[in-house]
Amino acid sequence: MKVTIRRSGSGLSAYVPKKDLEEPIVEVENEGLWGGFVVLRNGWRLLLPDLPEDTRLPVTVEAKKIVNDAAQEETS
Repeated sequence: MKVTIRRSGSGLSAYVPKKDLEEPIVEVENEGLWGGFVVLRNGWRLLLPDLPEDTRLPVTVEAKKIVNDAAQEETS
């Protein structure tokens, strides 16, 4: 699913246009953000692609929603 990662006043947030959802990122697996999962305030876990650490924000990426510890493509 397409996800836009941006810096907001309180940290990082993720916007999912398909769901018209914007949530703060409350946990990151990797300090550099990319190549691991992030957890949104609503509980969603998203697997982000491996990008250079100095990638400028905001950026739209193809992320996978992690359900039951397995990355799945969003179908709805």
